[in-house]
Amino acid sequence: MNCLQEALKWRRAGRSGWTGWIASGFLMLMLALGSGCGGQPGEERITLRLWAMGREGEVVQQLVPDFEHENPNVKVEVQQIPWSAAHEKLLTAYVGHSTPDLAQLGNTWIAEFVALQALEPLDTWLATTPSVAPSSYFHGIWETNLIDGALYGIPWYVDTRVLFYRKDILRQAGYDSVPTTWHEWRQAMDSIKENVGPDRFAILLPVNEWTQPIILGLQMGSSLLTANATRGAFSEDAFRHAFKFYVDIFHDGLAPPVSNNEIANLYQEFARGYFAMYISGPWNLGEFRRRLPRELQESWATTPLPGPDASKPGVSLAGGASLVMFQRTRHKEMAWRLIAYLSRPEQQVRFFQLTGDLPARQEAWRDSALTQDPETRAFWEQLQRVVPTPQIPEWEQIAIKVQERAELAIRGAAPPDTALAKIDHDVARILEKRRWLLARGRIPNAIPVKREETP
Repeated sequence: MNCLQEALKWRRAGRSGWTGWIASGFLMLMLALGSGCGGQPGEERITLRLWAMGREGEVVQQLVPDFEHENPNVKVEVQQIPWSAAHEKLLTAYVGHSTPDLAQLGNTWIAEFVALQALEPLDTWLATTPSVAPSSYFHGIWETNLIDGALYGIPWYVDTRVLFYRKDILRQAGYDSVPTTWHEWRQAMDSIKENVGPDRFAILLPVNEWTQPIILGLQMGSSLLTANATRGAFSEDAFRHAFKFYVDIFHDGLAPPVSNNEIANLYQEFARGYFAMYISGPWNLGEFRRRLPRELQESWATTPLPGPDASKPGVSLAGGASLVMFQRTRHKEMAWRLIAYLSRPEQQVRFFQLTGDLPARQEAWRDSALTQDPETRAFWEQLQRVVPTPQIPEWEQIAIKVQERAELAIRGAAPPDTALAKIDHDVARILEKRRWLLARGRIPNAIPVKREETP
């Protein structure tokens, strides 16, 4: 019996006096809150719990009412979680058997939660929904959601790294645009340094970030890991060549050996010309527009990253967040329906307008706010050339070791080859348990396992 039928029953039961007045009031309240009475008669009332992080958790609540209107038997409860607490909260929920129905998940976390067997594979659901097609997404971004060939997430928004630069400083050094190959890029950095003097630099590459050496290694074709993702490949030629290019930028005075914490105000230093180039992501588009002086707004631009040579265009990292479904949800069909709704191109455009997050659906990039923005266009071009980092739960531990050892090489505390050997040693230790488990077929693997190659 739905709430309207219940109200009529109450009204008939109390024909006069206070009882009748209360019943009439209840009936009027139920009519006014018709959407709160549930869906069709006999249809189960469902509450979906969605966890989303940071600003996205706040904004997605504005998209939910239309979904609830389309599905009147559903109430979506959105819980906003700070990014700083998200990973621990998700793990705690998993251990406590209290995971939500679906959640936003950074794509570098997917492998970890797949290894825990916390996520629902989505291939079957995808096959029932032609409107959510892999071809609608950037190839490298889609791959971040594939673990051992199975799909566990649908990209929600994307990010990657491109080069932010001062057009005026580059022009003063004799260049109308950023070169597209490492050799010419290095020549441009040399010219900038010669032009700006000893107290300023061609580029800022914060030494407490692992992304830059990893990107350069990927551009050289490094696999980063080898032996079925059980050992490091950092001492191999591809990464070693990229690492030398990276460290030489510091040793030759083209970049200051400083961390983010040593830059008091990034935007102020970029404005005063302390550095002319900076590798960063789409979150800084809005920041540069808000924080740089008005007179400099026409003096900066973005461009895809240079590559090793003409035959190797510059790739970048496949980043962003995806929507995932947890295995323990009792409402899988409706959770998938919400994922598909949030994946619609028109919802992706609305989400971009509210957050500035770049859409995962390529159809959404036809919106004029994206097509007519030259700084955003560089991200569109770069997103055609992005690759995921190794899809294993231990990757973030490995990335931290890369950053730590790279900083020692930059500061002269260790020769580059020694730093790379140390990284491989660190990786071997981090992945020791993984080797043991894989040898016994005890854990899902992001890379097809060939037992004869497993040590």
